[in-house]
Amino acid sequence: MGTYNHISVLPKESINALNLRQGGIYIDGTLGGGGHSSLILENLPKGGRLIGIDRDINAINAANSRLVNENFQVIQDNFLNIPEILKNLSIFQVDGVLLDLGVSSHQLDTAERGFSYRMDGMLDMRMDTRTKLTAYDIVNAYSEKDLANLLFTYGEERNSRRISRAICKARESAPIETTLQLVTLIESVSPRRKRGETHPATRSFMALRIKVNDELNPLANALKNIVECLAVGGRIAVITFHSLEDRIVKNTFQELVSPCKCPRDIPYCVCHKKPQLKLITRKPIVPSDDELIQNSRAHSAKLRIAEKI
Repeated sequence: MGTYNHISVLPKESINALNLRQGGIYIDGTLGGGGHSSLILENLPKGGRLIGIDRDINAINAANSRLVNENFQVIQDNFLNIPEILKNLSIFQVDGVLLDLGVSSHQLDTAERGFSYRMDGMLDMRMDTRTKLTAYDIVNAYSEKDLANLLFTYGEERNSRRISRAICKARESAPIETTLQLVTLIESVSPRRKRGETHPATRSFMALRIKVNDELNPLANALKNIVECLAVGGRIAVITFHSLEDRIVKNTFQELVSPCKCPRDIPYCVCHKKPQLKLITRKPIVPSDDELIQNSRAHSAKLRIAEKI
């Protein structure tokens, strides 16, 4: 079992994004290694409260042992369920929510979780091991067409058809069970890498992980539900790591900033949809060069911030 990496992405920027205030209630919706939560707790003003949420039991256990604080509560759940979580806690509004989307360093560094193409492990990729669908199921059961579509849609993999064909041919002899088996297959049908190019399995592994954990489909509605839970002046801050996620966050924020759907030739609004957010960041915040030197996994991170009005 790997140990948790406490290095957080965009640490100062994330804490500043929440605009922590006295007596405020905050949510770290993707607890992971607890890096962001520990920083929030260090900077939490008097009377503040933090709720940490993660669907990975390893993250929950690590946070419970490492971050002991009377103002901190840990819950194993999915940030998609924040409205229900708050209702169960008899909390009606919160002052800030931070989401650090994607896979955690611990998950990548634990071979048996199957997230990494660099280490050998079973093809699993479940963030919540209580769920049923695994990467093994997809790789060994999807049709060639469906698998190619998945790799192209979620991984933006241009070589998706060739990879899918190779997978389907290989599994005729025996199931593909491990990450390195899959990596070897992908490498066998991929162009030779030039210096500095990403590993040929990167996009396929991302696509499988997104599908296994249903990371994209519920995201827009989840963001809207979270905004409903914010107090006026409360902040929502979201860190993304690939273009599909970032596009959903950007478009959802924009929809809540400018919700009016009336035709432009109408002189005044008749749909009566009022803005719920104002943008704090017109363009996303990205890591500094210094941070990238210290933490290479921050490379594609983008932070978007909005405030409830």
